[in-house]
Amino acid sequence: MRRTIPAAAIVALSAGLVACGSSSAPSSGSATPSSSASVASCSQAGIQKDLYQKEALTVATDKPAYPPWFENNNPSNGKGYESAVTYAIAKQLGFTPAQVHWTYEPFDASYAPGPKKFDFDINEISYTPQRATAVTFSNSYYDVQQALVALKGTPVVTKHSPADLKSYIFGDQVGTTSLAFITSQIQPTARPKVFQTLNDVKQALQTHQIAALVTDTPTAQYISSSEIPGSIMVAQFPSTGEHYGLLFSRGNPLVSCVNQALAKLKSDGTLQALQKKYLQIYLTVPTIKP
Repeated sequence: MRRTIPAAAIVALSAGLVACGSSSAPSSGSATPSSSASVASCSQAGIQKDLYQKEALTVATDKPAYPPWFENNNPSNGKGYESAVTYAIAKQLGFTPAQVHWTYEPFDASYAPGPKKFDFDINEISYTPQRATAVTFSNSYYDVQQALVALKGTPVVTKHSPADLKSYIFGDQVGTTSLAFITSQIQPTARPKVFQTLNDVKQALQTHQIAALVTDTPTAQYISSSEIPGSIMVAQFPSTGEHYGLLFSRGNPLVSCVNQALAKLKSDGTLQALQKKYLQIYLTVPTIKP
């Protein structure tokens, strides 16, 4: 969806792999201080000095909050993958649901340099080395694949070999990792059309200005099933290593404790269970080569 990256980075990305899949990024998604945190120091009492607001975990996301990441545009209800992950992390850190406070942060502002009015932001924000120069990311809480959306009955639905894909006109939102994927991985003959918002991209698809758009698989499924009548998620592409991380102010030591919590949630099967609950439909989408 709105996985934007600075415009200057798009040029660099188009020359090679998508930045999110760069070998400079650890597979866990960590771009954070490497020191480990002890169990005692990661208790609620131990992390008070690092919190934006004492005795509360302040979590940011954008508006509206879309399914399947959130449900009913209500991050605080614990439903949807990102909401559920947040409350699972909070529990690991010793917070009750009532101690989790949600705040609004526009997506594009989240990874800008400077102090933050939250402990972390959860908003399908892809790790990139460029972003990690201004903010700190947690390890991955979801590994991302890009997917192709087109209108039913159009050629791309049945003809999508790598050679076929190069012949189509694509469109995407300015600065997104999806746009970078089109230019660096699909490498179409015609330059992709660039739009300011995802809504503009969707309108361009509906009015046949573009043959297809690319976005992360869960968003692609939501667009095709709920937002654009007569559209279809054709397939997804192999992972390039892109992943979503929780976003912190640069150098925030709290990230070490959150990484510890994420590791526990991975090892005990919680993250996998939440993915099956909220994202299962995306785990079985056919994969094609760009």
